[in-house]
Amino acid sequence: MSQERWSAVDEYFARVLVPSDPALDATLKTSAESGLRAINVAPNQGKFLHLLAKIKGARRILEIGTLGGYSTIWLARALPADGTLVSMEVNPGHAEIARKNIETAGLSSVVTVMVGPAVRSLERLIEDKVEPFDLVFIDADKESNPDYLKLSVKLSRPGTVIVGDNVVRSGRVADEKDNDTDVLGVRSFLELLAADSRLTSTAVQTVGSKGWDGFSISVLS
Repeated sequence: MSQERWSAVDEYFARVLVPSDPALDATLKTSAESGLRAINVAPNQGKFLHLLAKIKGARRILEIGTLGGYSTIWLARALPADGTLVSMEVNPGHAEIARKNIETAGLSSVVTVMVGPAVRSLERLIEDKVEPFDLVFIDADKESNPDYLKLSVKLSRPGTVIVGDNVVRSGRVADEKDNDTDVLGVRSFLELLAADSRLTSTAVQTVGSKGWDGFSISVLS
């Protein structure tokens, strides 16, 4: 099967199951016009995250990697009235674009975007002894995934769901000769998931408009 066919199926799913939404459409448009890379989740993937948060009944969500705020909006819309979402973005320019998109979506009172290296932001939350999160979405630089996981677990509680994005890397994750830093980061991340007896985990491959990739999902006991 070709990338063209994968993209066509994603477009079909989105057309049938993910109706056009003004705020989300505007977020993609603003992000593109601002020169952000088109590495956001696809619409059907965004709704999948939304449904995961709904199924979990998440009241507090942590997102590592904001970009333009597209997945942020999907996740924040799953929150109850008293819910909160903390998103982390290393690039100040990206964070500003995301904040504007989040404001357009009417979610500024729900979402906080922390700017700076995510490891430091996570450490600050731990130091501040914040209330644990119910769902964590890890979607930033893959080289740092092992650190993100270790710190995210410290910000979790029994039952917390942890989702890692982009874990397949077009199949390169299974190529032992591939020593790309992102691939190595994903492998270490997956090995940590397997080694932590508190975590029950699996990973799933996906194909679609974002190519051949996949995600991991874990539950903390």
